[in-house]
Amino acid sequence: MIQKMTINTIKKSKNTTPLVMITAYDALFANLFQESADIILIGDSLNMSFAGHNDTLSATLEQMIYHTNAVCKGAPQTFTVCDMPFGTYTCKTTALRNAVRVFQETPADSVKIEGGSDKADIIKHLVDNGIAVCGHIGLLPQSVRSEGGYLVKGKDKASQAQLLQDAKAVEAAGAFCMVIEGVKADVATHIARTVTIPVIGIGAGNGVDGQVLVFSDMLGLFEAFTPKFVKHYLQGATHIKEALAQYRAEVISRDFPDATHTY
Repeated sequence: MIQKMTINTIKKSKNTTPLVMITAYDALFANLFQESADIILIGDSLNMSFAGHNDTLSATLEQMIYHTNAVCKGAPQTFTVCDMPFGTYTCKTTALRNAVRVFQETPADSVKIEGGSDKADIIKHLVDNGIAVCGHIGLLPQSVRSEGGYLVKGKDKASQAQLLQDAKAVEAAGAFCMVIEGVKADVATHIARTVTIPVIGIGAGNGVDGQVLVFSDMLGLFEAFTPKFVKHYLQGATHIKEALAQYRAEVISRDFPDATHTY
């Protein structure tokens, strides 16, 4: 099992071995992931993966607390990051109140906040009050409705300049690392080389300090569509359907349960 990371060891990983982050939402999968993951993100993507919503905006703080506790039970030796859901960090006072709830009601090691320069004051306020914060810049899933879709960032000079400004602001505010999502690879690489904290990519090329994927994407469990940045390391949906078909056939034929599986 990988030794549990801390904020300090995560920071020290900069420019060394890339960090491996994956999402999890329950104890069962978290337990399976802890042998390979440096960091487990309890993502608000859970409402897309499990509840069938089109975006992440419906996730609530209560849901995040529930799922974070489950993940921490399953992987107590893995560093955990809890997504702060949409609407829970609209100002410094609201953000601190809700982040304190996460820290008081779960063993989470940190929280994650989407936004760059516009959220720097909130990140600093949390850090100043003992809350470890992972930033998130680039494509922001919680802004998908206001931006009109999932739009790749860093395609023009203005966008590139804004991304760099955001990264520096998040770093200066005291975040110990940041996720960079949906950004042109060369731009993400430049940002990772510019800031001193680890930059973990998703859809941002391999020139950054680590990678994160949603586990249902990585394991091939989600069939509706496959984003360009996702690699299927397992054809999970196919294997599960094959197993279920075999189970159904054996139940109907009375081959299951056989003598081995009968008291």
